[in-house]
Amino acid sequence: MKLVSLLSVLLTSLVPCMGASGQAAKPAARSVKTSKPNVIFILVDDMGWGDLDSNWSQQKLNGRTVERKNEFKTPALSALAREGIQLRRHYSAAPVCAPARASLLLGVHQGNSRVVRNNRFDHPIEDSHTLGTVMRDAGYDTAAIGKWGVGGGGQSQVAMTAGPHQRGFNYFYGILDHLAGHFHYPSESRDVFEYNGYAPNPEWKNIKDQVPQTAYSTDLFAARAKQWIVDQRKSARKTGKPFFLYLAFPAPHGSLTVPGTPYPSGGGLKGGLQWVKKEGTESVNTAFDVKAEKNKDTYIHPDNSHFPNDVAKRHSTMIRRVDDAVADLVRLLKDLKIDDNTMIVFTSDNGPHNEGGSDTRHWHGAQNPQFFKSYGMMDGIKRDCWEGGMRVPALVRWPARVPKGQISLNPGQFHDWLATLADVAGVPVPARSDGVSLLPTLTGHADQQKPGIVYAEYNFAGKTPEYKDFLGEHKGAQRGQQQIVFVDGLKGLRMGVKDADRDFMIFDTLNDPQESRDLASSRPELQARMKAAALSNRRASLPSKTVFDSTPVPAVDVKGTVSPGLQWSLYEGDFPWVPDFRQWKKPASAHGVTPSPSVNMNGPARRGVELTGYVKIPEDGAYTFYLTTDENKGSKAFVRLHGMELIDADKTYEPGTEVSSDLGDRKNPVYLKAGLHPIRIGYVGNSGAASRLVLKWEGPGLPRQDIPASAFIHGKESR
Repeated sequence: MKLVSLLSVLLTSLVPCMGASGQAAKPAARSVKTSKPNVIFILVDDMGWGDLDSNWSQQKLNGRTVERKNEFKTPALSALAREGIQLRRHYSAAPVCAPARASLLLGVHQGNSRVVRNNRFDHPIEDSHTLGTVMRDAGYDTAAIGKWGVGGGGQSQVAMTAGPHQRGFNYFYGILDHLAGHFHYPSESRDVFEYNGYAPNPEWKNIKDQVPQTAYSTDLFAARAKQWIVDQRKSARKTGKPFFLYLAFPAPHGSLTVPGTPYPSGGGLKGGLQWVKKEGTESVNTAFDVKAEKNKDTYIHPDNSHFPNDVAKRHSTMIRRVDDAVADLVRLLKDLKIDDNTMIVFTSDNGPHNEGGSDTRHWHGAQNPQFFKSYGMMDGIKRDCWEGGMRVPALVRWPARVPKGQISLNPGQFHDWLATLADVAGVPVPARSDGVSLLPTLTGHADQQKPGIVYAEYNFAGKTPEYKDFLGEHKGAQRGQQQIVFVDGLKGLRMGVKDADRDFMIFDTLNDPQESRDLASSRPELQARMKAAALSNRRASLPSKTVFDSTPVPAVDVKGTVSPGLQWSLYEGDFPWVPDFRQWKKPASAHGVTPSPSVNMNGPARRGVELTGYVKIPEDGAYTFYLTTDENKGSKAFVRLHGMELIDADKTYEPGTEVSSDLGDRKNPVYLKAGLHPIRIGYVGNSGAASRLVLKWEGPGLPRQDIPASAFIHGKESR
């Protein structure tokens, strides 16, 4: 018997798509705009939580007050904080660059990232929904400017198959490979690329030879971003499209390279950085202000010149350059009269670094995070899963919707941004996303915020630095395989994991951000739950194997009465992809239970169904699952088991074909304990003929076969 002989569907009329933010937010100081906002997402490289000046205000909210003897100012970013919201417990996806960026772009945490985990720099992220594709398909002009690093080429030595233009961005200007971010005068030794999808014949261009040797990368990318916004607004007079800009600065990553000139006065349309044609090329105006090669890498911001060592002067100047660029961009938005309805997100890819970079031309030593307490009131730096390596600066400014002066202490993580921006753009959150929309928190409705997942894993054969203000038990701590999971608002952390039985240290990071008080002995009931969550919210990635990939996921206990079959809910909408129906604001139009399971739907031209319940695994072992939909154009499906991505038949799926839980060409079974495992199936179907899903399995003593209806029940979990 087939698991799902599903959805005998007659589809007759179209129901308009309803955005995921179906409820009105409290009005801010200015009136709420009805049009979709423009969005600028600014990602910097290796800026620590403590490098953001505003994070040091109201220290009582930080859970621990510490003395910061050396400080530098970030006035523009402090203005963003005053005019918007600070997310003081926002976590990167990983404590290092490439996996963090992969998770950010894909909207998945590291446990469900298929390709880029650990230290797989420059490997191409999978062809799935991204910030770019979601915003593009929501009607936005999209651009990525700056650092990419997850497309192929570079250190990976594989073909570039995931360039920005292949992951949803209409325009790109910047550097593609990871190491290029170490060169803050990129033309010296790394390639610079441009792609314009709006050109008559779009093509990739290596424009390195057109970039003056004196162009500082932060200036170059900020100026290019300004000009792109200006050009987009001109075209928007005809198209009416808003824009989404992903602006990824390489600063303040080592090498500790500074500009050659002061930041130009003014800002916006007439001042600050400008994109100019001069000397046979196009570039930022500061490139032409540097009088000679010897003047490169010489400018120290006057506010930072008093620091006693060159490294500190340089680190603070690099961040101040980013700060100046942010002020310039805000001024531009005001000049263009789009400031009110433009959302700016500012964050960093991981905690502060202690490294000098790869550019030997501009070697000035390694940054020492101790000088400015770049890790804030926490312990840990880049590559640590301690709070200092994972918690990152995060600000959001959107005058029309985000009330001024908010500080949020709720935990969130990088994968939440795809869900948030989908909500902002008025399209459904893709089912593959591990995140939840943060829009309720941002708009002053934190009481309506759905709880999210905080999860991370990272493997690195190093140790936590022995900084004098770190706790003794943290100094020199062996990293190895690290894993983070949050349960009941508490952080579980284990390091040097050799097997899945390793106990978690448990911390209340809201009140104890230094992780000084291990609560494991006082909360023994949490160990089993954390270990279960650490296994059930992730899938093994064949390129990045871990010690717990083959540990069976425990079954769940179900309380109360259980009944055969799966529960189903029917949703109306013109769904462009399989949504996360839990975040779809329009209520289901029908509910029921299907024993086979099967559901008949009569109604509009395109609809969605979510099936939930449990699948009964007969015995411990390795299982592979297979799914096939009908052949109707647009039929798509997505399956989760627990919190893990089981089967993706969504973005690249060809209706009527079979896909497996291997998620690739190589066998990648799911290891399960005997018993009940929660399953969630999302399906969207197109108009016309009867629709169906077929789900099969194979496992211990089971050849490939349809999963019998007797294997499915519904009820309530005991936890």
